[in-house]
Amino acid sequence: DVQLQASGGGSVQPGGSLRLSCAASGFTFDDYAIAWFRQAPGKDSEGVSCIDSDGSIWYADSVKGRFAISSDTAKNTVYLQMNNLKPEDTAVYFCAADTTWRSCRSMGVIPFADWGQGTQVTVSS
Repeated sequence: DVQLQASGGGSVQPGGSLRLSCAASGFTFDDYAIAWFRQAPGKDSEGVSCIDSDGSIWYADSVKGRFAISSDTAKNTVYLQMNNLKPEDTAVYFCAADTTWRSCRSMGVIPFADWGQGTQVTVSS
């Protein structure tokens, strides 16, 4: 059974940084796609970033140059380093696994089937 555990959220001032972690289990970590999504109150969820075992990395335009996704295969963990945070980054951040295509090609095409619990990121003065 696919399990995802997100952590690392918190409250920061604009310009600050946070590092989110997504610990994954229940699938082979050498064949995966894991993405970060976020959802602000009253808004649909939106894709933030994705990384897969083929080496593909994807970022939403709104976070390019500020966020960096990475993975540690030995720890079965994906990270999202978030720098220069802005108030509009405030949202609940979720990590999700695509166990269908297992590819970042899934972003915007098919739903990521397995989602973890979100972690709150709040950026305010």
